[in-house]
Amino acid sequence: MPELPEVETVVRTLRPQVLNSRIMGVELLRPSIVLSESLPLESLCGCRISAVDRRGKLILLRMLAGERQEAGQKPDCLVVHLRMTGRLMPHPAGTPPHAHTRCLFHLEGAQGASVLFFDDVRAFGVLFAATNTLLEAWPFWRELGPEPLAVPPDALARQLSPRFAGRRGAVKSLLLDQSVLAGIGNIYADEALFRAGIDPRRAAQTLDDAALVRLCRALQEVLRLSIAQCGSSIRDYRDANGNVGAFQNSFAVYGRGEQPCRTCGRSLEKARIAGRATVFCPHCQQ
Repeated sequence: MPELPEVETVVRTLRPQVLNSRIMGVELLRPSIVLSESLPLESLCGCRISAVDRRGKLILLRMLAGERQEAGQKPDCLVVHLRMTGRLMPHPAGTPPHAHTRCLFHLEGAQGASVLFFDDVRAFGVLFAATNTLLEAWPFWRELGPEPLAVPPDALARQLSPRFAGRRGAVKSLLLDQSVLAGIGNIYADEALFRAGIDPRRAAQTLDDAALVRLCRALQEVLRLSIAQCGSSIRDYRDANGNVGAFQNSFAVYGRGEQPCRTCGRSLEKARIAGRATVFCPHCQQ
């Protein structure tokens, strides 16, 4: 599943191509991808894309209504959750749908191509045309934890401290919980815990203030390094230009079970935490 760096890269590469364009038509090829709480996607027609943002792993296309749209039916944004294999990519007008295209948005005035494709091989992705009220009522949105890059490490640690207090579960399982911290998944949890020298199996409640600040600093460093390299491409991920990321070439532990630790040379171990494959160094991580 694309995590924060990959989604941020999609946002940054998509923004200049669709900003200020107007949605003139929607072709929904797989209705099941639309969230049940959503307004009809056709209600986006006439809206202008005023901003392209991110919250956690969600892509947010902010909308300004067209003159002919009725009050109360104006979507304020289109939320896109890529889930495991989703892609959001512009194409030239007249490009036919791909084998796994789930929805097409026809744009007017786009700086890039004029048809925005939402492709998704496994069809787990979600589209949500929402008013601000609908968005705030959506349980997933309402429960999202803090953004990892929004504040300095010590301030982020203070935000996380009450969420870790009294939690006996493994620290990695909390990092994967989107209600604890938004945007983190398996890759960056493993990489940040290694950089911070913290065993992923360690009970979250045992992290003192210094360890929590160290973890938050490591998280931010890893996320920023990955964003600078356009994310990690392991299987399906591509940015809005169709390009792959490069951070997978810098992994310290993720996917490297039983290989030598890049720090101490000892063999990396594998475990299963919160149902996810986990790799760590038992010597460097305590």
